[in-house]
Amino acid sequence: MRTLYADHVLERLQFLTEGSLQQRLLTCMQSAIIEGIFPRSSRLPASRELARELKVSRNTVINVYENLMAQGYVIARTGSGTWIAEALPEGCLQSPLAPQDTQTLPSKQATISRRGATLLGHATASPYQWGAFVPGAPDVAAFPHKLFSQIQARLSREPDVHRLIYSSGGGCPDLRHALAGYLRVARSVRADAEQIIITEGIHQAVDLISRVLSDQGDTAWIEEPGYWGTRNLLRINGLKIRAVPVDEQGLIADLPPRTKAPKLIFVTPSHQYPLGVHLSLERRQQLLALARRHNSLVVEDDYDSEFRFSGHPHPSLQGLEPDAPVIYMGTFSKTLYPALRIGYMVVPRNLVEPMRIAAAELYRGGHLLIQRALAEFIQAGHFSEHIRRMRLLYSQRRRFLYGLIERYLGPEFLPVVNHDAGLHLVMNLPDGCDDVAIAASALRRGVKVRALSQYYMLPQSRRGLLMGYACVDERQCQDAFGILKACLADAGIRPRNTSVFAR
Repeated sequence: MRTLYADHVLERLQFLTEGSLQQRLLTCMQSAIIEGIFPRSSRLPASRELARELKVSRNTVINVYENLMAQGYVIARTGSGTWIAEALPEGCLQSPLAPQDTQTLPSKQATISRRGATLLGHATASPYQWGAFVPGAPDVAAFPHKLFSQIQARLSREPDVHRLIYSSGGGCPDLRHALAGYLRVARSVRADAEQIIITEGIHQAVDLISRVLSDQGDTAWIEEPGYWGTRNLLRINGLKIRAVPVDEQGLIADLPPRTKAPKLIFVTPSHQYPLGVHLSLERRQQLLALARRHNSLVVEDDYDSEFRFSGHPHPSLQGLEPDAPVIYMGTFSKTLYPALRIGYMVVPRNLVEPMRIAAAELYRGGHLLIQRALAEFIQAGHFSEHIRRMRLLYSQRRRFLYGLIERYLGPEFLPVVNHDAGLHLVMNLPDGCDDVAIAASALRRGVKVRALSQYYMLPQSRRGLLMGYACVDERQCQDAFGILKACLADAGIRPRNTSVFAR
């Protein structure tokens, strides 16, 4: 088998037609060294080996090597072969194969499409995904990485061809079976393994749903305020978006007269993002009735459902009625860690085959080995145990942050919605303040919060700051909160009891 050095030389030789073979070979190797294609201080193949790979005489290669050495491109090390020099000789900065005429015709710049410009114009994904107070960031250091790695390592030693090829069946069967059992018990989801499709997260699931189950110009409802990621994916796929208000009972599922019914309704009923409310039973029943009446499909993002720290857990919307018109979505990004890139959908039975085919056609699924490891992690009880540990840890951290707000800022800054759940809370701010400017000021000082107003589509928005606490220990939380308090003071925001602010 040829080395990469020989492959490159053979490719370059095709474009050189003048001079002897030795001269052309010398030119090719000089260019590769000058351009850095053959790295400095790297070892060249032995002359005999390179001659065999190039199908030329060994004397030709020896003469080329001697020329390169005489010119200072390479050095010989006794007993260890020929090596490219660390410093090239003076006057050889221009590659012999580089174009000599520097005048080139002007080229047209590639242009962004209108659809691409729309996506880029609304992009809000943050480059900051860790630290105080990034919303939605779990404590990835607390995951049992050693245990999970041991499972993966053992499975890697038992190679199975079915885990090393593309996935066209909706994902690893073992993971789908493990999820079906877990979701039935933990979330009251009505599903078997055949209804589950493994995805690479919520974004891929929303993209698949909007491509396969809607046409451009169809209407989709989203929560107001709501998750920007869903909003941008629907926008890029050509749907008309209607922002539906959320109050203390969740989404207000009301279709005014002569209003076009939505094709898709996106909702986070267990822990609404970003406000944290849960969809009441009455609203759930209204939403399902509306969907049945107008042949709409509800897309349930079961965001943060595992992390409820007090009271009874809220069962899934999908499991409320038999054959509910609901696609249920979940992910391991918050329960385990985001870089795992594994999510899942539970789809109605009549949509299983088309959605599975479309997923394979669009995304060519893979990662079957890690999916199989995750299945074992769930089946052995490690997943449930990890969730229990994280509930205790996140509950403590939430109480600590809540206490800082109450002590140093006062009750008017406490979250309007105080559901004891999730990985973030929303600190209330006075109406009319610039929460975007406050978030930017905090970021310049190393504290990462998100402005609540940025989650609204319509201008009438509440002001507040999303503050994630899951990945922040108490010392970090105290220090970062002090910085944020200073940012609020700089913006002229003080509690009514100013003596509290000065503590």
